[in-house]
Amino acid sequence: MHKTIFITGGASGIGRAVAVKFGQQGWFVGIADINEGGARETAAMLPAGKNSVHKLDVRDREAWDEALAACAKASGGRIDVVFNNAGVPLGGSLIENNTAEIERCLDINLKGVLFGAQAAHPWLKASAPGSCLLSTASAAGIYGTPGASVYSATKFGVRALTECLDAEWAPDQIKVCDLMPGFIDTPLIDMNPNAGSNEDIRSRVLEAGLEITPVSEVAEAAWKAVHGKDLHNRVGKTAHRLAFAARWMPGQLRKQTRSSLKPLGG
Repeated sequence: MHKTIFITGGASGIGRAVAVKFGQQGWFVGIADINEGGARETAAMLPAGKNSVHKLDVRDREAWDEALAACAKASGGRIDVVFNNAGVPLGGSLIENNTAEIERCLDINLKGVLFGAQAAHPWLKASAPGSCLLSTASAAGIYGTPGASVYSATKFGVRALTECLDAEWAPDQIKVCDLMPGFIDTPLIDMNPNAGSNEDIRSRVLEAGLEITPVSEVAEAAWKAVHGKDLHNRVGKTAHRLAFAARWMPGQLRKQTRSSLKPLGG
């Protein structure tokens, strides 16, 4: 019997790349996104008859249940992996961010992941052992990123949730893990970091001399995470450097962070 993965944020970027990767491996792929048109474009890249498309706003708890049930019905009754991936960027200092964009970032990046985990649990429990909840955290969840306090807070939250559920769901034999990518070559980094900025994230990253990792590397990391044993799966040089510095040189990292106006995480 084929396996099924349900992916949020599947209309582009990391979600699309992971959908293609798992589709190539013979999995049934449920593609969920608030952008239904983009989700259908992703579906067109996958083997015919082995995918389903679901319009989903991850902030809507009831919509989660409906989308997962529809995916399971289309796939033959089971879901083996839920990839909690949908997210939005938000940069700028905290005092520059307006209420609406703070609430949007919190609602999508954190509340949406919490709702997704709740909704995913019965499906993953039913297909355990071998099932997995995979969530997209960030290098910004390794050490706080100056100029992205709200975004960093959400990604630390995803990291914390992963660690909590790793313990809570162990009796159910559900694997829980996350991805911690740095700056990834997706449409998100071509967006402005906040409503008050007219410079896109990509320009800032390149100006800071940081690398942009191909999205294909994240897809490979997602495949390895689902089939591996690591709780946190770092992707890209920035994420690995931050993790090393946070563990072995915390004082130096703090000093560098305090003296830098450029973001260090993804």
